Amino acid sequence: MTVNTTVTVRVPAKVNLQLAVGPGREDGFHDLVNVFHAVSLFDEVTVREARSRRPSPPDGGASVVAGLTADGGLGSHLSRVPLDASNLAARAVALVAERTGKGFPVTVHLDKNIPVAGGMAGGSADAAAALVACDRLWGTGLSREELLDCAAELGSDVPFAVVGATAVGTGRGEVLAPMASPGRFRWVFALSPHGLSTARVFGEYDRIRPDAPQPRLDPALAGALALGDPAAVGAALTNDLQGAALSLLPELERTLGIGRGAGALGALVSGSGPTCAFLVGGGPEDGAVVAEREASVVAALEGSGLCEQVVTAHGDVPGAVVL
Repeated sequence: MTVNTTVTVRVPAKVNLQLAVGPGREDGFHDLVNVFHAVSLFDEVTVREARSRRPSPPDGGASVVAGLTADGGLGSHLSRVPLDASNLAARAVALVAERTGKGFPVTVHLDKNIPVAGGMAGGSADAAAALVACDRLWGTGLSREELLDCAAELGSDVPFAVVGATAVGTGRGEVLAPMASPGRFRWVFALSPHGLSTARVFGEYDRIRPDAPQPRLDPALAGALALGDPAAVGAALTNDLQGAALSLLPELERTLGIGRGAGALGALVSGSGPTCAFLVGGGPEDGAVVAEREASVVAALEGSGLCEQVVTAHGDVPGAVVL
């Protein structure tokens, strides 16, 4: 019988097609209606048995993480990846050990292509991948519900990274329901040289929107997704945190305007930012038309001097997958 000593999991980034944010709650969170859409910008997380394997202590915990490394094609973004126990992937490894009482020391390697502190849930994606990888490597046998419960404990965006596709998240974003989205959409993402702290963006939102209403799912967006209509989806994109992100990083408004001016069907700041997302087509549109529009948006953004990197992707795609 072959015993696995290494498991690699591929996990996608997300873009928020709608992010409706209610007033602050007593627990410090906000009620959300968060339409998640997984896109083909992936991190790969590899969990490998450590060379000096020792049984983990009875309480599991951070001692099972023997090392954490990261590389990838993110330029300066990589310097923002913490390589200690505070990393969400390391916390995910420790949580599986704590919950199951199983496991042995492992090293964790992050091959990163999702922006860091960019509003595309890169850290949450890595945590989701680490959960799935440890469950497979250690043979813990976590059920889907148990895996998603662990994910929700780690963070509001982590459960979606496990399931992927298109879904609406309620509560603080962790309660998921799938949404019909048969169309394949093409996206352009403008990566900023700056990072934005999610906590800081929410703090600014609370300052400028003290009268925030309870969030509601936009029926126009739901209908456009069900039809696979890219123009209607583009027109329905909304993000309540966008004003806060623009307040903290005003140059993002120029980035959004440049992409719209180059022909994007819709544009918004993804999540808490500062990545800007541009929908450029999909569904029944002619492929040559979409390719021309995409090339126009990419060229305009690359020539703006505002972006560290411009990347393209499609969605939706599945969540965390063992390779």
